[in-house]
Amino acid sequence: MIRVMLCDDHAMLRRGIRDTLAEAVDIQVTAEASSYPELREALRHSPCDVLLLDLNMPGRGGLEVLASLKETHPDIKVLIVSMYPEDQYALRCLKAGAQGYLNKAGDPEDLIKAVRTVMEGRKHLTPEVAQLLADSLSRPTHEAPHATLSERELQTLLKIASGKRLSDIAEELMLSPKTVSVYRTRVLEKLSLSNNAELTVYAIRNNLV
Repeated sequence: MIRVMLCDDHAMLRRGIRDTLAEAVDIQVTAEASSYPELREALRHSPCDVLLLDLNMPGRGGLEVLASLKETHPDIKVLIVSMYPEDQYALRCLKAGAQGYLNKAGDPEDLIKAVRTVMEGRKHLTPEVAQLLADSLSRPTHEAPHATLSERELQTLLKIASGKRLSDIAEELMLSPKTVSVYRTRVLEKLSLSNNAELTVYAIRNNLV
């Protein structure tokens, strides 16, 4: 039996994932968490082979949590299940130690297949992620400017480009508006841009939104 733990701050999404996995006789959801502190507590008491981890939750960044899990629970296989398109985060997650990346808008059947694949010790790559990986290997060594952004900086860029105010971003990420403003300033500097309008144009031109 494959023991799965769910970590997502949306109860309805957790229920949908749980119902999907219930169709597989060889998979059992052993615990759920709606935040990273709850995840740490659940890992102390519930056995887990595969963790389905949401990337975009309040508090610590998902990649930071992923790196921490690799140190504290190296045997757990992590599947990232995110709202972000593959071309924004998939390769970052794989490089950080995830065994696979799934978009929440994808086919539910892919979820069962992914859990079984990573349990066998293999990476789960959707056709989109496989293409991204192939492209990254064939590209020249220079990267797009946004590839140099940290996780928080990239989140800030994406949310600003989606039309959100700094106060809204701060609330979603559980950060102070001042901290989010610092991230915005860093993004502008790294991308050689001047204002939010230019950030939005950059994100559109690079297929980030």
